Amino acid sequence: MGRGSVQAQQDSYREGHAARDLGQDSGVRADGGDSGGSGDAGEPPAGSGARPGARPRRRKGRILLWGAAAMAVAVLAAAGGGYLYVQHLNNKIKTSPMPDEKGRAAEHTPNAAGQTPLNILLIGSDARDSEANQKLGGARETFGAPAKADVQMLLHLSADRSNMSVVSMPRDTLLKMPECKDPETGEVRPASTGRMMTNLSLGRGGPACTVAAWEQLTNIRIDHFVKLDFAGVVSMADAVGGVPVCVDANIHSRNSLGKGSGLKLEEGTTKVKGEQALQWLRTRYGFEDGSDIARAKAQHMYMNSMVRQLRENATLTNPGKLLSLGTKAIEVLEVDEGLNTVNKLIGLANELKKVEPKRIAMTTMPWQYAIVDRNRVEPKPGDAEQLFRLIREDIALDGKDKKKKPTPEKLSDDPAAEPAELGVLVRNGSGTDVEAPVRGRATAVAQLLAGKGYTLAAADGLTTPAQEKTAVSYPSPDLEGDAQAVAKSLGLPLSSVKQSMDVTGVTVVVGADWREGDTPPKASKNKDADKTPESADLLNGANDQACMKVNPAFTWE
Repeated sequence: MGRGSVQAQQDSYREGHAARDLGQDSGVRADGGDSGGSGDAGEPPAGSGARPGARPRRRKGRILLWGAAAMAVAVLAAAGGGYLYVQHLNNKIKTSPMPDEKGRAAEHTPNAAGQTPLNILLIGSDARDSEANQKLGGARETFGAPAKADVQMLLHLSADRSNMSVVSMPRDTLLKMPECKDPETGEVRPASTGRMMTNLSLGRGGPACTVAAWEQLTNIRIDHFVKLDFAGVVSMADAVGGVPVCVDANIHSRNSLGKGSGLKLEEGTTKVKGEQALQWLRTRYGFEDGSDIARAKAQHMYMNSMVRQLRENATLTNPGKLLSLGTKAIEVLEVDEGLNTVNKLIGLANELKKVEPKRIAMTTMPWQYAIVDRNRVEPKPGDAEQLFRLIREDIALDGKDKKKKPTPEKLSDDPAAEPAELGVLVRNGSGTDVEAPVRGRATAVAQLLAGKGYTLAAADGLTTPAQEKTAVSYPSPDLEGDAQAVAKSLGLPLSSVKQSMDVTGVTVVVGADWREGDTPPKASKNKDADKTPESADLLNGANDQACMKVNPAFTWE
């Protein structure tokens, strides 16, 4: 993306947020779903109390932090001494389940050395469910309302543990929600018929729903989650003794309407802790264009600095302090059941600390404005999927991977049905930016399948979005073997087979790479195929010179 186009997007995003904060009707439902336009529709979270037609209310304070989560597990790694104390901590760990296995992304494929990557979803909750969280988060009228996952970051640890990638998703991202079950009441929320803001996932079914929403969008298997709230961020920032952050000018995050985090810093580097650390992580007004995208960048800088601070902090060798910090860490975390003991958290910490800061890459999901509302964003076609593919295929975002041995394609353990017994839907996605879809292409490929024994194959007459490459999709693991058999019969590689929640059975989408003939062309790899898209705006973990750019309207003398 060129510099001019980036500036134009920032200007437009800033204008949209200014209009919304002045109370102008944005055309978006109070629950964050679209009110019209493209036909997408959301649904209010249970117990939200939203009035029909009410304007969206902007909640104060959206944070996580991975920095705090990293601190917590690092402290536990050092503090795990004495059986009784460890048992005491085990009993304090708050857990909730991962999503049901049905419909989840496929398990990781081991590399040539038999190693597998590790994906952890880091969730920052805006819950006002305690006096401490209420005081820090404000918005007293929301006390006890369903929590929102206002910060979501996927941490990907490579299979060989040489590098780490962290991908943020803007909380304003619109996406379809999967079916979710409330972990406390057992209530099942059906999949949404339209798109909703991604931060509503937590209120629909706890962290498991947020995990399921990510997997549905990215097709990336998530192994664990770690959730923190406002009080957790403050607690862990204090524990590490403060985190150095930098601004390129004096900043006071408060506008004429009284909105803003209240952060007030002088130009240069300041070590923030306590509520000031929380203010940094909450700040939108005053950083760059005033958007959540800028806030995510500030959070990435904080995380990088936190990691460096942990490596340099000699005070964490004091046993007494470590006991206190270990208890504090446990009290502010909620994790999945796979991390339900101190030993498991220590194991996770040991895996994370194998990566040097210079091999940590942080980015925000490539995005574009949603057609129905410029105050909402959606994954940028092409670029977002390329970033997700790099994570799925364990390719380092910093481009510094050593040459890897090719991983053999893995055949499914699920046996394929007889071709004549399997229904296959064929869709025509052979259009391009400059060419219309080839007329009758889906019918031609369906007939080709029929000739190979798939007599139930049929063309879908509905309009299908253009797709660069031909792919075979399946909705659930019990159809993976069937989808692979279909791909093989057409001469497609197994890498073209993907699980997807957007299909109800084995589905072939004929892409622009196969506009004619009975045999798909041999794949030719684009030299930029394994590069991180420029729109991802990478930040390296070793960059200790990074400073947030301050909006001139929020400076002071």
